[in-house]
Amino acid sequence: MEYQYELTLKVRDYECDLQGIVNNANYQHYLEHARHEFLLSLGISFAKLHNEGIDPVVARINMAFKTPLKSGDQYTCCLNLKKEGIKYVFYQEIFRTADRKLVVKAVVETVFLVNGKLTDFKDFEQYTIA
Repeated sequence: MEYQYELTLKVRDYECDLQGIVNNANYQHYLEHARHEFLLSLGISFAKLHNEGIDPVVARINMAFKTPLKSGDQYTCCLNLKKEGIKYVFYQEIFRTADRKLVVKAVVETVFLVNGKLTDFKDFEQYTIA
C-alpha cells in the first residue's frame, strides 16, 4: 500500500511494561506523533490553528494490536488521510521496520471545532486522498 506519510522512530526503554513489550497506551502516542509530524510536513501548526480559533480534535479511535514492539525496535508509522462527511479520518498502521511486520492498525476520526463549534472545515480537504 502507498501512504501519504511515513515516520520511522525507535522504542525507548521506558515505553515498555513488565512483560518487556510496549505498553498499549504508548501506541496512541506513536500514532498521534505521526499525525502531528504529517501536518507539520504540510506547513500546518496546531498552535497556529488554535490561535486562529481552529481546533482539530479526535472524535473516535479504533486500534487493533497485531504484534508487540520491544525496547530498541525501530518502527514506522504510516498514514493516509481521507474526508468522510464532516470527519477527517486517518488510516494509520505501524510496522516493525526490520521485517515490515504489522504491529498496529488504527482508524482515527477527527473533527474540527472553529471558535468552539463543530464545523465542516473544508480548508483541510486539499490534504486528503480520494
